[in-house]
Amino acid sequence: MGLSAAALPFLENLSSVVASETLAKDSPKGRKQRLIVVFSPNGVVPWNFWPKETGETFTLPESVRPFAPFQDRLLFLHGVHDRIRGDGDNHMRGIGCLLTGTELFPGNVQGGSHTPAGWASGISIDQEIKNCLQANPATRTRFGSLEFGVLVPDRADTWTRMSYAGANQPITPIDVPYQMFDKLYGRLKDRESLVSVLDDLQADLKKIRGAVSAEDRRLVDEHADRVRDIEKELRSAKELGTSEQTGSDHAVPELQGGVEEKNGNMPRLSRMQIDLLVNSFAADFARIATLQYTNSVGQARMRWLGVDEGHHSLSHKPDKDKKAQEHLTKINHWYAEEIAHLAKRLAETPEPDGEGSLLDNTLIVWTNELGKGNSHTLNDIPFVLLGGQAGKGFLADDGSTAFRTGRSLKLEGKPHNRLLLSFAHAFGHRIDKFGNPDYCGGGALHLS
Repeated sequence: MGLSAAALPFLENLSSVVASETLAKDSPKGRKQRLIVVFSPNGVVPWNFWPKETGETFTLPESVRPFAPFQDRLLFLHGVHDRIRGDGDNHMRGIGCLLTGTELFPGNVQGGSHTPAGWASGISIDQEIKNCLQANPATRTRFGSLEFGVLVPDRADTWTRMSYAGANQPITPIDVPYQMFDKLYGRLKDRESLVSVLDDLQADLKKIRGAVSAEDRRLVDEHADRVRDIEKELRSAKELGTSEQTGSDHAVPELQGGVEEKNGNMPRLSRMQIDLLVNSFAADFARIATLQYTNSVGQARMRWLGVDEGHHSLSHKPDKDKKAQEHLTKINHWYAEEIAHLAKRLAETPEPDGEGSLLDNTLIVWTNELGKGNSHTLNDIPFVLLGGQAGKGFLADDGSTAFRTGRSLKLEGKPHNRLLLSFAHAFGHRIDKFGNPDYCGGGALHLS
């Protein structure tokens, strides 16, 4: 009986069991807005990346051709400049200021030919929006945001982090799919362990039932009935493969085992992380996510593309090196393929509580720390938006159009802080400045 007294309070307070009721009560019945920021490094080959045309009729260059099935859900934003200056080299400022819109602190991490620097001095826009959503019970989720990585180095320095919980608070992405799986679904182990405990408890109750009075037998039977109800509930959830955190019909994914974190496995690791990201959105574990491929100055060797040289080294080659330009185009084409696969998976996944697909209510932002690798420019930072509803774009929280897609735009040097403001406004977070206020003049960009 002591086991029963100890086990039942433990069960009733186990968050993995009670969370389904809490989240189901707070979960809105309407549309859920989601944001995914995808980072790849070392700039692009501009003439193979940006459409030559502006407006609604444009041709996709080679680097971005994999987006063809989603052309009506694309928005190219050519001419967005990162105007943040100060400490650090352009690679460091490029990734550290990309989502924060503010300067790096002075520090002791030495970059190329510029001054050393430390971490960013402000929160990143993904975390700003997450905090806004988490403050509202109607949009609160279990994690708020999830930070995925693919071959992000273990070392923590200014080149390897783009998300910040606040000034001097970099967030480490999880780049091992098995670790991300444990974060998302590890509480299933608690449930399975609990089932085992309850099996033992039932056996104990049967043993003592015959050795107690009739009055005590009634109490024992009440305990046994309670245990059977708990076991039935837990086993039913396991058989259905449902997520106990949300109460949805979301099946727990299965991961291929034994995929090591090494360069040659980058394509497989990418697909594993994408599958987990889509599953996490389907289960409503989070509505904000980042997916970071390698890091600023990342040196992935994409031999599966016939490219043996490291990515960063290639990005330093001059424009006249046609072979290097061809390889850099192949690399960005591969990144576009992965993002197109992410979009396809979202489009194939129906909304749990409404009409349409996950992609209809998701904005994917693909970006980079540099506009062009060999010049290290912070002008023309790649911002390609993909998602929303075909013909409508990505809708704001009030149902109006926040980002009208199916277009290629040239913005003539707009500070990227204003674009970050636009992301916040789309989610109903009506701030009038973000990051360095000097670059917020004019407010959020109007892209509807």
